[in-house]
Amino acid sequence: MNALEQQLHYPLGDALPANGCTLAVAPGLRWVRMALPFALDHINLWLLRDQWEGREGWCVVDCCIDREEARTHWDTIFAQELDGLPVLRVIATHMHPDHIGLAHWLCERWSTPEHTCRLWASATDYNLARIGSHMTHGFGGPAAAAFFASHGLNDPAAVEQMRARVGYYASLVPDVPRQFRRMMDGDVINIGPHSWRCISGYGHSPEHIALYCEELQVLIGGDMMLPRISTNVSVFDNEPEADPLKLFLDSIDKFKTLPSDTLTLPSHGKPFLGLHTRIQQLHDHHRDRLSEVLEACATPQSAADVLPVLFKRKLDMHQMSFAMGESIAHLHTLWFQGKLRRQRDADGVYRFVR
Repeated sequence: MNALEQQLHYPLGDALPANGCTLAVAPGLRWVRMALPFALDHINLWLLRDQWEGREGWCVVDCCIDREEARTHWDTIFAQELDGLPVLRVIATHMHPDHIGLAHWLCERWSTPEHTCRLWASATDYNLARIGSHMTHGFGGPAAAAFFASHGLNDPAAVEQMRARVGYYASLVPDVPRQFRRMMDGDVINIGPHSWRCISGYGHSPEHIALYCEELQVLIGGDMMLPRISTNVSVFDNEPEADPLKLFLDSIDKFKTLPSDTLTLPSHGKPFLGLHTRIQQLHDHHRDRLSEVLEACATPQSAADVLPVLFKRKLDMHQMSFAMGESIAHLHTLWFQGKLRRQRDADGVYRFVR
């Protein structure tokens, strides 16, 4: 546990749900944990006891990527953990593959002639997931390679790997339900005996939706509020002049209105207490990184030049794309604040300087 984590409290200690099992974290709310084949090696999913259209059952919050291991894990949970009741609806906090990848499978599996198991999501993230699941390149490929090359990622091997990364999103999210129910900021959703308020967030995904239950004093924070790592905030080729870091920092301040002892359920890591402390930690983290980037830009720097300032560890290609996006995001925040100037040099690379 690092020094920042020691400022938080983990009420469940080191307890984790076993494969195919759930762990109760609040009345009518169970924790599911599934493996991911990435450096970030797990995702937390949630089961909420539900009543919908006169039926008793469960609401699933987030899904995992589409792969056989995850489907098998879900099958075990369906057989052993649902008390013989069906899944009535599926909520995706946002469009990233580990959150929406199996939504189509879950909704198809639990829909009947009498009841449609509906996906609930923000309209922005739903539609971007639909686009991504049907794109040939799908958040990779030549366009992404050219964009990162324009920010200094010119290593031939890295460029070729990025160009070859076609169909990446669709490989993890092969389909998305054709219909959905829209969630918007401020909406109140009744799930079983409890009401949950939607809190929109930006910067990590286009329109992330966290859920807060005042009665339980529980926040399903998705990826907007993680206890151990800082949420990835990136600029990508489809919105090349975005300022997502400002959006993210403004968004997490919305959680300051919640009680300080709110039980926060993150998508990665363990449930924790200390929400207000964590908000400040994230602000401090990005303030320090921005200061370091600004100092580095005493001479012109590309996003690739700034990578060692932000990331001290060796990065694989999966991590590299997120790291480049985050490096650009930090440079863009300083650029939009007027603290840096952006220039495109003769080699076609954007560089930033004080």
